[in-house]
Amino acid sequence: MSEPFAFNPIDPSVRRNPYALYARGRREFPAFRHEGLPIALTSLFGYAEIQAMLRDHELFSNDFDQVFDPSPEIAELGNPGPPSMLATDPPVHSRLRGLVNKAFTPRIVRQLEPRLRAVAHELLDAALEVGEIDLVQALTYPLPVVAIAEIIGVPVEDREQFKVWSDESVKTLGAGFFTPPDVEAIRAQLAIRDEMNAYFGALAEERRRAPKDDLLTGLVQVEHEGSKLTQDEMLAMLILLLVAGNETTTTLIGNAVLALLEHPDELARLRKDPALMPRAVDEVLRFSSPVQFDPRRTTRDTEIAGVKVGKDELVLGWLASANRDEAVFGHPDRFDIGRDKNPHLAFGFGTHHCLGHNLARLEASVALEVLLERTTHFDRTDADELPLHASPVFLGYTRIPMRLEAV
Repeated sequence: MSEPFAFNPIDPSVRRNPYALYARGRREFPAFRHEGLPIALTSLFGYAEIQAMLRDHELFSNDFDQVFDPSPEIAELGNPGPPSMLATDPPVHSRLRGLVNKAFTPRIVRQLEPRLRAVAHELLDAALEVGEIDLVQALTYPLPVVAIAEIIGVPVEDREQFKVWSDESVKTLGAGFFTPPDVEAIRAQLAIRDEMNAYFGALAEERRRAPKDDLLTGLVQVEHEGSKLTQDEMLAMLILLLVAGNETTTTLIGNAVLALLEHPDELARLRKDPALMPRAVDEVLRFSSPVQFDPRRTTRDTEIAGVKVGKDELVLGWLASANRDEAVFGHPDRFDIGRDKNPHLAFGFGTHHCLGHNLARLEASVALEVLLERTTHFDRTDADELPLHASPVFLGYTRIPMRLEAV
């Protein structure tokens, strides 16, 4: 008799090393219906099932309002405002994405590279002067914040405030899928949203009076196929870009450094052949996916891998499991920075494929290139367990103590 499938996504021990459970899920429970959770929820573990879910926005919606039945206490907190672009479906999503898409073209992203490289060197200057650092504070957080701040057009000196807002905004992200809603946590989230609305609202008013060459001015002025952003839509977009533009990339860079430390032969290989960097970054995205799962709501009754799923139920596609699927990747548990065919789902797939994937790849490449260029050696200062990111959506760490040795 087989052991019960004890897949608890918020158990810290599971979060730190979920891959054996993911593998068992792919073998035995490609669609796994959870029990005892606040909402009806089914997890998907196989690449084919997850890709099919992400491809079909008509059956699998990003609008989750119908999943949750708010208590009177939560309902009294008021209207949370318009949903972010992530929580919409076509045609609304297509309209919003079209209004911001031009800011993230490959050409515009490439133009950022010299500035990113200069910032990375400045950060390494400060880190190497100290020697022992927290990699998150020294490099993995500030570099993406500088990038997204300069794209949007907000003062980089406000990045400490950005970190507070970003950390608070994602602290409970995804937790409501697995635990009962916390009224105080929701109230705190709404307060953070109000602070960010006030901040970006004032900046937007400045751009109306004095336009600049930045995304904020573009969002104030933009028109796409006769459509403009409302004030509320623009604020929701800016908040999304601020949080998404730094949180996932911070995690990606940290995971990359940790993966290279855990695989010293691959680290030596990358030092010897820096041309492997693009493949190395994609291998980190596959092997240590920053975003573990992508949720969807069913719009009608359906069946997935033999499991019946009702209308308005939640389905989680475990991207990190799909990225280790034996049916797609040869030797999936091997970290190989020269991996050629690598169709990972770390940036999602289909309608909601990550808008900033080019920027995230560039930021991670620049951070690693400069780190390798400026050091002869780097390592963890201890073997203690690293503090996990608060949200179960992410596999990442909030502090990575390291020692750097300069060239």
